[in-house]
Amino acid sequence: MAKLSLTPISTLISPVRRHRPPHSSLQTTATAATAATTTTNNMPDQHTPHPSLEIIGGARDLFLPAFNSLHRPYTPFPLLGNNRHVETIFASFFRATPDARLKRECLRTKDDGAVALDWVSGDHQILPPNSPVLILLPGLTGGSGDSYVRHMLIKARNKGWRVVVFNSRGCGNSPVTTPQFYSASFIGDMHEVVAHVGARYPNANLYAVGWSLGANILVNYLAQEPQTITGAVSLCNPFNLVIADEDFRKGFNVVYDKALTNALRKILKNHAILFEDMGGEYNIPLAANAKSVREFDEGLTRVSFGFKSVDDYYSNSCSSDSIKHVRTPLLCIQAANDPIAPARGIPFEDIKENPNCLLIVTPKGGHLGWIAGSEAPLGAPWTDTIVMDFLEYLQSGACKASASHSGTEGVQHSTEAMHHLKV
Repeated sequence: MAKLSLTPISTLISPVRRHRPPHSSLQTTATAATAATTTTNNMPDQHTPHPSLEIIGGARDLFLPAFNSLHRPYTPFPLLGNNRHVETIFASFFRATPDARLKRECLRTKDDGAVALDWVSGDHQILPPNSPVLILLPGLTGGSGDSYVRHMLIKARNKGWRVVVFNSRGCGNSPVTTPQFYSASFIGDMHEVVAHVGARYPNANLYAVGWSLGANILVNYLAQEPQTITGAVSLCNPFNLVIADEDFRKGFNVVYDKALTNALRKILKNHAILFEDMGGEYNIPLAANAKSVREFDEGLTRVSFGFKSVDDYYSNSCSSDSIKHVRTPLLCIQAANDPIAPARGIPFEDIKENPNCLLIVTPKGGHLGWIAGSEAPLGAPWTDTIVMDFLEYLQSGACKASASHSGTEGVQHSTEAMHHLKV
């Protein structure tokens, strides 16, 4: 609830004083003003976070004014939100998937690979060329058909944003044209996607949102390419892949491990002919018959990207090591009970020390769940509104800077508004 203003009260008192009412009337008015002041002081400040949320970061004070609902408690949907596995599974299988007419563009990469970019059909003609562009990076094996991606797409599009989903190689029915997929540390495709989108809309600010492995890739990208994106959001990021791998093989988590492994094996099977003659350290039979994501990565992924072992791959692909180098405004949202992106892997200290970062940790949420808020249980995740508050806040500042400094080139159009974010 927004803080009540005392201005209307003083306005009411002023004419009374001009007419010099009896002493009793003044006393009554003063008492009312005092009561109103007391009530106002007891009201929750709209920009004071509710204790149910853990909010830290070097940019905490700077970014908190962006949000309109963090003063409210995080209230998970009854029953569904009480168990992290129930919430994760329910969101995956039963959350509604909004309809959207998408137009696919296949982008050929420099190594003759391909990724699929799904744009909202008709937006090229409908939206102004300087409309902000939002690039969405789904999680491992995810794509533009996933419910959490669609909800974010619809939310942003309804606010006038141009949205494009970046489907990694083999994901979302994206074509595979070379014997290489993608990895947690590979940012080459992201670099080419951003360059391509930026060239198509040179007068627009570019933003990005990533989930899970897509979030890990996004943060790694931001640490190395600080001058291409105006702002970004990372959701349910595993951050420390060594810790995530440890937890992934424990207890009920083996269910998720098996599901993701089956999805990876299916992608490989659909393009098996490309991998038939792979020699060296490749172990295609191991990947094709993998019982875990770790086995798949050992047989294929780590070899494709030049790592000595799967442990070497995980330890050198952690976005927790990259967060300290991020120079782009970044919002990270995590759930304390996420079974796939464990809270103990969050780089709390580095986020606290980075003046460009803000972290919000919800007490519940599972993985890609966040079944809470006005649209629960079947509608958009609780995070979508928070994400758009943040992005629109950045866009507002970037537009003001652009209007004041129209001669500035490239992404520098936003740095005047956010100059104190850069270190």
